[in-house]
Amino acid sequence: MATPVIMPRQGQSVESCIISKWHEKIGDVVKTGDLLFSYETDKAAFDEEAQVDGILLDIFFKEDDDVPVLTNVCVIGEAGEDTKQYNPHLNNENKEKDTGKQEEALNSSENTGEAKLEEKTEIPSTGPENESQRIKISPRARNYAEKSFVDYRLAVPSGPDGRIIERDVVALREKGPVITPAAWDEYKNSGSFDYRGTGMGGRITLGDMERKPASREPDIHKEEAKPEAAAANNLEFEEVKLSGIRRVIAKAMHDSLSNTAQLTLNTSFDASAILEYRSQLKKLKDSLGIENITLNDIIVFAVSRTLVKHKYLNAHYKEDKLLLFTNVHLGVAVDTERGLMVPTVYDANLKSLNNISSEIKLLVEKCKQGTINPDLLKGGTFTVTNLGSLGIESFTPILNPPQTGILGVNTITYKTREIDGSFKYYPSMGLSLTFDHRALDGAVAARFLQDLKSNLENFTVLLAK
Repeated sequence: MATPVIMPRQGQSVESCIISKWHEKIGDVVKTGDLLFSYETDKAAFDEEAQVDGILLDIFFKEDDDVPVLTNVCVIGEAGEDTKQYNPHLNNENKEKDTGKQEEALNSSENTGEAKLEEKTEIPSTGPENESQRIKISPRARNYAEKSFVDYRLAVPSGPDGRIIERDVVALREKGPVITPAAWDEYKNSGSFDYRGTGMGGRITLGDMERKPASREPDIHKEEAKPEAAAANNLEFEEVKLSGIRRVIAKAMHDSLSNTAQLTLNTSFDASAILEYRSQLKKLKDSLGIENITLNDIIVFAVSRTLVKHKYLNAHYKEDKLLLFTNVHLGVAVDTERGLMVPTVYDANLKSLNNISSEIKLLVEKCKQGTINPDLLKGGTFTVTNLGSLGIESFTPILNPPQTGILGVNTITYKTREIDGSFKYYPSMGLSLTFDHRALDGAVAARFLQDLKSNLENFTVLLAK
């Protein structure tokens, strides 16, 4: 019996996923547990395994396709079984076959370029241009745009008399913007086209549709400058395609620096107390049945307690207002092979040090395996990122908007100070706080660092509170 394989829903906030790689092809024999395809959300990457034995009878989407969740992706069954009933494209294909003689004639004009049919392919623009203006586009190009979820109004026409043809839409799909399937219908009816996409690779999502678009009109005749080919200078290079996650990170970092007023303050504290406390825990953890608590766990714990008294850093900046959160939902930056991920420890200020340590370990493992639920990668009110293990003494963390603060944790160095007339060495750990100057002033951020420093240098006292 034929069994369809659907695109899983990885979290309630996920509208669609992009197929990054097919590991099997049509006609291959697969067994339960065999890897079928890999796919990505805008936050994480996953693998889909076969749930039944059989033959891969049909594949409905190719690599790089944006597939709505819960949509049939492929079919596994026995040789000779019909898969048409499971094909999500079938209805669209039938509609195209029934478009009539006029549509067929117009489709043929894509190749013949007959001028007498071009007037029939003019489509009224629904963008902010004057209603009297019309965009010339062939039916084939229009159909491809609909299937690919791209806005043909932004395509650069290369057909006769400024007409948009299929290759123009293909080129547009490569450079974007692309709209997610879930947002497509609302986008088409919005009367505007200039929404800023925050989804994977700059895709416009339903969430983006809720935001007001920028007042910018496109120039559909504008040609892009072509960069000089590196080969002309005999330069050797390796071209590496950016993953969806890498593209999302790149866009998020650029947007963060472009749209916020970031300032970084640096300080350090005497790490003697937390080093001694951790040393005691390592000796007793087995007998006490507790986690292998790390220095980063200790700092996260201290941050969660300190932020409660510094509400402007435990906040979201929303243009004309601030959302000040009652509890602390800490994002913890995790370095993975796929790129940086920031899972959230919710209500961290209400959890014990041992619970925080256990939860962070679980989140880190899921991030590295690529199995993290995307819902666990949002909702943070403050972020901690640690480069101390890599020997970094100071750096400038980049904000994760709409958060107003992010703390960078640095490595331990040894400094000297005078005690009773003599100089002694002590372990010093650096802290780098980046904050959004639109939301708070430097003195407010400095007082947070001052309190955090005191809590870390007197950690056993903090635990007793």
